[in-house]
Amino acid sequence: MIPNVLSVAGFDPSGGAGVLADIKTFAALRCHGLAVATALTAQNTRGVVGMDPVPAEFVGMEIDALFADIEIAAVKIGMLAAPDIIETLAGRLAHYRPKHIVLDPVLVASSGDPLAIGDVASAILDHLAPLVTLVAPNLDEAAALAGAPAPTTLASMHKLAEDLQRRGFAAVLIKGGHLESEKAEDILFDGTSHRSFSAPRLTAKDTHGTGCTLSAAIAAELAQGRELSSAIEAAKAYVNEALATADALNVGHGPGPLHHFHKFW
Repeated sequence: MIPNVLSVAGFDPSGGAGVLADIKTFAALRCHGLAVATALTAQNTRGVVGMDPVPAEFVGMEIDALFADIEIAAVKIGMLAAPDIIETLAGRLAHYRPKHIVLDPVLVASSGDPLAIGDVASAILDHLAPLVTLVAPNLDEAAALAGAPAPTTLASMHKLAEDLQRRGFAAVLIKGGHLESEKAEDILFDGTSHRSFSAPRLTAKDTHGTGCTLSAAIAAELAQGRELSSAIEAAKAYVNEALATADALNVGHGPGPLHHFHKFW
């Protein structure tokens, strides 16, 4: 049976991030993708020109329509844009109780442009944290959620992961791609133990949507029955190949998207 996986995220018309990147990831990993749009953005590979959140009530309608009809194996959450959207989403997820929820707490674009209005970090902690299977922030996102400085060492990543887990998340994966080190190190803390996921540091220029793609890949792997550590490991392998082969694409003049279909094209 092919599992259905839902992306709840923003719309990036360049196809590098958000629901379009998620849908491509789900398809590449043999899942059927569904999408709930939380915001429209005007952006390309050079940056974000504008952002328009979808009304929270309509986001709720989107979610209700899907769960009323379709068995959803996992949910990936990305850009949430505003606190009222988060409250609405949390209420729906608490009602429908999907088995796996992976949260990528998108606060700013990779270009540095803001992708949220209001105190989204607090709303995530107050409403979403108790519901998710895994939260997967990068260094800056983890710092924003915890109200702490961004970690600069593996030891401080470990400490921050523990802090976020105490704030209500079942498991925390802090992505260390921006840490200055020979390898890219991600740290998982599940409340009892730490695990490190190490990968060669790539010099790829086309990295738009890397975080979206990783969290979507984890959700897809969970939907197919992998346990959490195995899902993260498989997702990271997929993302590394998508990064390594991204120069086969020719999308824009800034950092382009990953090659989601590198196994097939």
